[in-house]
Amino acid sequence: MAGRHINDHQVRLFMTNRRNDPVALAAAKAGFSSATAYRVLQDTRPPSQRRTPRSRRRPDPLAGIFDEVVVPMLEAAPGLRPIAIFEELRRRYPETVFGSRRTLERRIRDWRAMNGQDREVIFRQVHEAGRLGLSDFTCMDDLDVSIAGQPLDHLLYHFRLPCGGFEHGHVILGGESFVALAEGLQNALWSAGGAPKLHRTDSLSAAFRNLDADARIDLTRRYDALCAHYGMEPTRNNRGVAHENGAIESAMAISRLP
Repeated sequence: MAGRHINDHQVRLFMTNRRNDPVALAAAKAGFSSATAYRVLQDTRPPSQRRTPRSRRRPDPLAGIFDEVVVPMLEAAPGLRPIAIFEELRRRYPETVFGSRRTLERRIRDWRAMNGQDREVIFRQVHEAGRLGLSDFTCMDDLDVSIAGQPLDHLLYHFRLPCGGFEHGHVILGGESFVALAEGLQNALWSAGGAPKLHRTDSLSAAFRNLDADARIDLTRRYDALCAHYGMEPTRNNRGVAHENGAIESAMAISRLP
């Protein structure tokens, strides 16, 4: 149609039909005129490859200023806001027109995207109901719990469903072990009235400590059997990466705040 640019698909369709049809018919099938068809035959490149990059139509208002003045300011103080830089440029060069403030903001945004400080990448977790349950052991020594004047040596088993926020705590007299995990986990599931699809713990390094290879294999089998009994898939976060259990670590940290 007149007044519209042809696209790559139309050119490919025209060239395919041109094998068997006259130019006028092939052009009609592709949706453009015979005159356009003859121009396509003179240059068979797709339209997307013929376009030349758009050049600047106006002088750059920040030429000789952005790289020489603005960039050093951004490097020296990465947190500077564009409005502050714009006001500083107006103070230093009162007779110079820098274009609109938006021009400077876009230029600073593009520079920061390519040369600015690296930003921490965060993937927000979306928890589904009934999908995940987490277990963790926490040392309670800093609370100075005592009975009859004697310090109580204990741990707290903590279970949490991150979607609904259900939590269960269980006092463990002694160290971290499979027996302690099994007792606390079963009490938590009975209290919740069901079991999630996945059950996640840390690396359980304390439970495996001082065990030989056969005992470790046996402990792993018993843990897998416990999860299978409740229809859960056992998962673990990577060793030394506690934030992978953040949905339960953060809840415990908040509950212990004074």
